[in-house]
Amino acid sequence: MDLRIVTLAQRLTLKSSFVNEETEPWPEFMNHDSIGNLYYSDVRTAHPEYGLIAFDASAPDQAIARAFCVPFAWDGDPALGELPVDGWDGVIWRSARDRQIGVKPNIVSALEITVPTDLQGTGLSAKMLAAMRENAARLGYEHLVAPVRPNHKHLVPDMSMVEYAALVREDGLPQDPWLRTHVRAGGRIVGTCARAMTIPGTLAEWRSWTGLPFDQSGPVVVPGALVPVHCSVEHDCAVYVEPGVWVHHRL
Repeated sequence: MDLRIVTLAQRLTLKSSFVNEETEPWPEFMNHDSIGNLYYSDVRTAHPEYGLIAFDASAPDQAIARAFCVPFAWDGDPALGELPVDGWDGVIWRSARDRQIGVKPNIVSALEITVPTDLQGTGLSAKMLAAMRENAARLGYEHLVAPVRPNHKHLVPDMSMVEYAALVREDGLPQDPWLRTHVRAGGRIVGTCARAMTIPGTLAEWRSWTGLPFDQSGPVVVPGALVPVHCSVEHDCAVYVEPGVWVHHRL
């Protein structure tokens, strides 16, 4: 593969949606975060220089991976883990607010790196992360942070994120593959964010997103969810509050 990685600003006409039902890496409920929709609705006009698209030079009109970041203003020291408790959602709404009121950003947060399932395990995610770091540095930033969604945490939904983030292998690297990729790239785990993403919905909506009955109040283990979803039959509502792991990259 003759891999090319460009910014959205360089290829505004290249679509960043390239997965289908067979290659989609994200569970359906992840598409219903309202704060996320705030970002993706105008990324091409608001932050095209912070988005990266990868393609094979032999098929330049077909994206095969994407990586999105967002700039925002922050007073805390990211190297000390002084970062938003609301993680992924938090950096998105802060970025939108800063842009609306004219506040200059001083830090960049990663939002996602998406590789279709049929290309996972090829090293493409690590290449997109390296390109993300290089792009943030090119834009003049000293820090890149990431509210990482560990990709094996869903296997132990009842374990706290604090405990999970502390798990390491004999070589001292994180047990989780995606956290390990960040650390190998130069990142450092600096903390967790208790509510990186919040997805509320009616029980009918959660049934449609998951195929589960959602007919009893209490925690519901949902495939692909990092922690159980809180279900209330009495209030016809279920809420998913996903934690994340803050990783700091000094550029």
